[in-house]
Amino acid sequence: MRLEKLETFIVGNPPPRHGGRYFIFLRLTTACGITGVGEIYNATFGPQVCCAMAQDMFARQFEGADPHHIELLFRKAYSAGFTQRPDVSVMGVFSGLELACWDIVGKAADKPVYELLGGRVHDKLRSYSYIYPTSGDVYPDPSLPNAYNDPHIAAQVALDMVNQGFTALKFDPAGPYTIFDGHQPRLEDISLSVAFCREIRAAVGDRADLLLGTHGQFTVSGAKRMARALEPFDPLWFEEPVPPDSPADMASVAAFTSIPVAAGERLCTKYEFARLLETGAASILQMNLGRVGGLLEAKKIAGMAETRQVQIAPHLYCGPIVAAANIQIATCSPNFLILESIGTFDGPYMSAVKGTIEWDNGYVIPSKAPGLGLELDDAAIANMPYTDTELHLTMDQFHVTPRGGIQ
Repeated sequence: MRLEKLETFIVGNPPPRHGGRYFIFLRLTTACGITGVGEIYNATFGPQVCCAMAQDMFARQFEGADPHHIELLFRKAYSAGFTQRPDVSVMGVFSGLELACWDIVGKAADKPVYELLGGRVHDKLRSYSYIYPTSGDVYPDPSLPNAYNDPHIAAQVALDMVNQGFTALKFDPAGPYTIFDGHQPRLEDISLSVAFCREIRAAVGDRADLLLGTHGQFTVSGAKRMARALEPFDPLWFEEPVPPDSPADMASVAAFTSIPVAAGERLCTKYEFARLLETGAASILQMNLGRVGGLLEAKKIAGMAETRQVQIAPHLYCGPIVAAANIQIATCSPNFLILESIGTFDGPYMSAVKGTIEWDNGYVIPSKAPGLGLELDDAAIANMPYTDTELHLTMDQFHVTPRGGIQ
């Protein structure tokens, strides 16, 4: 079996754009006609540049290779150009290609990928989702009350989600994240975060865990102040309390608070995750399969975490192909905790793929289809171009004033 062809696709994510502004999908085809799909989660450069990177990496490292040879392909890509260090752009591109190789391998074996990575451990996967605004864009006008800035509205949406079946809910009320993070939270930011926890807890009781995200907004001392204020509400986790570039600083926060620290969405390769484990920075690892280095790298990270009594919670803020890969690693990992979902995996989010992700009363049911379990819908993709110039995610370019103004 030999890899022969690569196709790339830039897909505009339709409103309400949960999961980002666009998705970067790809398809590999072998000389014998087996296809595999993947997704690149690379937000550093524009999607056209990322597709060009994928074509270059395919031509240099993958073309003509056996898709079973994941270890060798990783070493070639990781070492290209005399690098041999974690590089989020390289690993984002590699991850997409690697996922497609596993999809091919699974189809050739007529098995879902999780059966080739140790076998099914979990018959169903507990999931959570963000508390999104109930209508309109994922980027609503911050001057208007919505579920991102009003704890009473968020509490009502949370109750609706719990009644739908969710047993865990994530929210990030502490203000926009900026290129100048970490910063010291204002007292207003802390008070609003407390209000979110108080109102949501009052609405849902103990029917759901609360997951507090911050996107690395705070300094160490600021994160400690925030954690101390939130501890009475017993959140399941405090996500990325400080920027991800200093595990030792994050470890200081983790040692200070009783709230479990979760981190990892911006990290890639086992080497960066090893530093989290070595320093005790996080007890929940949130690898994103479209960035971390793919399925095999994620499996190694999960194994490393297992030796430290650390759990995994695969992160998702991209498209459904990464979602399908997250499900594979979660299904075969004994130390799986919870899976991020984009709502209930329906509606516009799934409009560029063929196949479904089964969500049932708060749980994802792993597919028994061979490979990753989804295919690209070429006809739909042709009608979903991305015409904007913004990156998949952006950060505020200014110092923030209370509630998202700028100075």
